[in-house]
Amino acid sequence: MTKTALERRVAALEQQVGDLLARQAGTARVKDWRRTRGAFTGDELMQQVFKAGRKIRDAERKQVRPRKATKRSGRP
Repeated sequence: MTKTALERRVAALEQQVGDLLARQAGTARVKDWRRTRGAFTGDELMQQVFKAGRKIRDAERKQVRPRKATKRSGRP
């Protein structure tokens, strides 16, 4: 391969890489909470965090649950 042919080939490759990088920059991934789904699978610390969160939510649910309805007098 001659030096001129090699220079042309390198210039063409540089152009292709530049085009690819420009296209990639325009298609940045949108930040979305679903991308992190499963990121903490098997992580012991996160399992403890989830367990503590469930415990807090259960305690809050018990506080706001209505008591069993009683029959009111005077109603048909």
